[in-house]
Amino acid sequence: NSSIVLISLPAIFRGVKVDPLAPGNVSLLLWMLMGYMVVTAVLVVSLGRVGDMFGRVRMYNLGFLIFTVASIGLSAVFFTGDGAALTLIGLRIVQGVGGALLMANSAAILTDAFPSNQRGMALGINVVAGISGSFVGLVLGGLLSGVDWHLVFLVSVPIGLFGTVWAYLKL
Repeated sequence: NSSIVLISLPAIFRGVKVDPLAPGNVSLLLWMLMGYMVVTAVLVVSLGRVGDMFGRVRMYNLGFLIFTVASIGLSAVFFTGDGAALTLIGLRIVQGVGGALLMANSAAILTDAFPSNQRGMALGINVVAGISGSFVGLVLGGLLSGVDWHLVFLVSVPIGLFGTVWAYLKL
């Protein structure tokens, strides 16, 4: 998710009519980029423990739901100015909570689901999927932000909806 936003930052800031390099606005640029990652990094271990206590699948599903709702909110920001930038940052932080729930519990679910002789392959495929998403995000972000910056966030919604429903029904 970070790579699609990274490549799209110029279009996003043009869309909300904020110059991120103007004095006093550099922090908006940094928080837009790093807010998601900081929240995810800080919460992933704690939310993994919450998954141990209240159910990994339940927390995984909650992560998909939070991430998807935040993505809808991000794609629905149609006002401009510093308020729009701050709203985007706030929603990116909420999205980071969902991402942390997904990351913290996906590996644990895979560890529970696969026997020890297949666990390495399952976890490896999970990591490769995440890394592949980073590369695809760069390309997709470049293409979508050229059309409309809202699409950068909207593209996550069908994936999130599918993932939420699939995880709820299958896990």
